[in-house]
Amino acid sequence: MWRAGFKWIYLILGTIIGAGYASGREIWQFFGEGSSLAIALFTVLFAICCYVIMSISRRLKTEHYLLVLQEVVGLRLAKVYDVVIVIYLFMTTFIMLAGGGATLESFDIPYVIGVAIICIAVVVLFFWGTEGMLSANTFILPILVTSLVVILFLFLYQQEGPLQMDVLNQSNWPASLTFTALNLLSLTAVLSAVGHQMKTRGELAIASVGSAAVLGGLTLLYNTSLSKVAHELVFYEIPLFAILKNYPWVMIVMMSLLLWFAIYTTALACIFGLVSRLKKRIRLSMWQLALLFVLLMLPFTGFGFGPLIDVLYPIYGLINLYLFSALLLYPITRKFAQ
Repeated sequence: MWRAGFKWIYLILGTIIGAGYASGREIWQFFGEGSSLAIALFTVLFAICCYVIMSISRRLKTEHYLLVLQEVVGLRLAKVYDVVIVIYLFMTTFIMLAGGGATLESFDIPYVIGVAIICIAVVVLFFWGTEGMLSANTFILPILVTSLVVILFLFLYQQEGPLQMDVLNQSNWPASLTFTALNLLSLTAVLSAVGHQMKTRGELAIASVGSAAVLGGLTLLYNTSLSKVAHELVFYEIPLFAILKNYPWVMIVMMSLLLWFAIYTTALACIFGLVSRLKKRIRLSMWQLALLFVLLMLPFTGFGFGPLIDVLYPIYGLINLYLFSALLLYPITRKFAQ
């Protein structure tokens, strides 16, 4: 049970901690100063949504997200959200590919070559299918999260003056709703694809609470660190580099590589969601489908990493609010329906 629970924790973290999150850009855009309460609310809401999605997926033994959507929002809206999820996964993946190219630019690798490298790496792993993706998450995510926590703790330790939280200035609590909603489409797509592999309620509880606790704690730590360099963030497309600017060059290189791997795991998760949904309609192997999607995404990576996140993520955060509400109310509505 614990082993399975941690496997799903890694899958969830690999889905959420991508280019926008690991770089700090997504966190600062949604939260910012005065957001401690919002982050606490996000932690609770995220745990609930995870558990509901996984419970439905396990009960229906799902291999893709359509049955889960039909259960939560009904047949008609499920068709609408089906299209929305495909578009979202498509756009999120090319955002990840753009982020991979932008990250490798710090090593003086041209943007186009950086994008090509992450595209090839994504397609190659699908030769091993689902197990290849899960193994990659299991290896990369603990290293990434531990490294981020150490870096952020060291950064805050070096700051002058005590850390303070103004409990009266917590007006940004609605950010918890939009930030939770933002992540629901990819989360639903990926968790629904492995519903047939989930066995016990215990592993669902471990995965939901564990992933929410990690994300909540890391988000609070990251947001607090970014608030210390808020006046400098306008000069950085990747806010993490504002925190790392005074660190040794070796540390910057290490974190840049880990950032790239965070982007990579989310790209894998999104492609996995697309492949799982369409593999019965398009008679190709998983790696061939992955290759097809990557080739279709390549032209869109020319828009750049930062502008894509700034424009697309808030829009999808709002679109997802209905799905978010339906997931929160699902345990109640299902009880009355019985």
